[in-house]
Order: sequence, then structure tokens, then C-alpha cells
Amino acid sequence: MQKLKVGFNFVIICLFLFCTSQVEAFEVKHAGALKNFMRKGDISAKFDLTDLKNKKGLYALGALENLRGEIQIFDSVPYNTFSSHEEQLSFDHSFQKKASLLVYTEVTAWDELEIPASISTKDQLERFVKNAASKNGVDTEKPFPFLITGKAASISWHVINWDKNDVHHTHRKHIESGPNGTLENVNALILGFYSSKHKAIFTHHSTNMHMHFKTVDNKVAGHIDQITLDQKMYLKLPRNESR
Repeated sequence: MQKLKVGFNFVIICLFLFCTSQVEAFEVKHAGALKNFMRKGDISAKFDLTDLKNKKGLYALGALENLRGEIQIFDSVPYNTFSSHEEQLSFDHSFQKKASLLVYTEVTAWDELEIPASISTKDQLERFVKNAASKNGVDTEKPFPFLITGKAASISWHVINWDKNDVHHTHRKHIESGPNGTLENVNALILGFYSSKHKAIFTHHSTNMHMHFKTVDNKVAGHIDQITLDQKMYLKLPRNESR
């Protein structure tokens, strides 16, 4: 009987250690902070993208050094954008850049679910992303990444091109400093990071999401200011390997 009790206790301990050793299949990391731009005028480099060059399943977004462009990295492929001349949008597909702000993670497998047709606004999307993540086993008390695919009804976007001599930062001036516009009925791949604990760090004070995008034809990429969803759009969340 004593042996049986010892064996049972051993099994319980093993199960406890196994469960507590489970970790998220991803970890969101970040460098720099939005509040440094807005309150201190600090737009200097905080991260060297070359440090990420050999990472697999890398997804990242942010702003280039001195706020002279936007960072978008999808599955370890950079689609960074900046304004070259006369507000012309240009791409840089290298890691030879530095970031004033960066949010990144590594995800090798995603679960996909259809976004209900009733979800169309950015606010509705934010609530849906959190609820869907929670149901999918993602810890929503920690920052997590997500992808959205499909045809958006509209995407209002910008690529920042800041004048380093201007020390008075506003969100409106950021939008208008470089190429910007609204795309309609556009097929896009959207990368977002959700967090309720990083306002003024990597999300603005009015939202828990920070999203960037690229069109599927790779002609436009940048920061999303507003979005209206169309039907048949899909949300991808990091796969919960323990399910």
C-alpha cells in the first residue's frame, strides 16, 4: 500500500512539473517606445535588425531609425518601406537597418479561423482578436501576435518620413510626414501585435493593437491607421501546441 501511495505521488509530481514547464510557443519582444518619440523627441536607433537575420518564422513591425520609414517582416522576409524622393514609396528587403521602435516574435505554426461578416470596424476587430485568442489558448494577459489575410474594404495607411529637426511630435504629423493614403478593396497580409499592457510603448494610448500590412502584389506596405474589413477575411493566431 505504501509503494502504491509513493508511486501515485510520483505521478502527480511528474504531471505538475510537465504542466508548469509548458511555455508559450512564442515570445514577444520589443525595443524603443512610442512615448520616447512623443514626450522626449528621442527617435534614435534602439535595435539593429541584423541581430534578427537568421531567425526562423520571424514577424516584426516598427519604425526605422530616426522615423525614416516603416518596418514590416513577414516570415523572416523584410518588406521595409521608406520615402525615397518626391514622396515615392520604396522597399528595402534587407536586414541592414536599425529601428527606433521594434516589436517582434518567432512563430512557426498558426491556426486560422474565419472572421465573422459582422466584424467590420477596427474596434470590433480588436474585441474579436482578444476573444478568439483567449478561446484558442493564447494568454491574452501577455502580448501576442496575429495575422489577418483576405480582401479589406479599405485600409488607411502611412509611411513615416520624419524631419529630424522637428521636435514637436503628434500622431497627425507622423501620418502626414510621408507617403499615405487609403486603399480600397485591397488584398493584403496584415501583421498585428495585441497587448493591453503596452500603451505608449508599442500601441497607441487609444488601442491595444499595432498593425502593419503589405499588399499581396507587394506594391504598398506600411502602418495601418484605420481598416474596414470585408467578408471572407481570416485571422491567424499562434498555434497552441498543447491542445
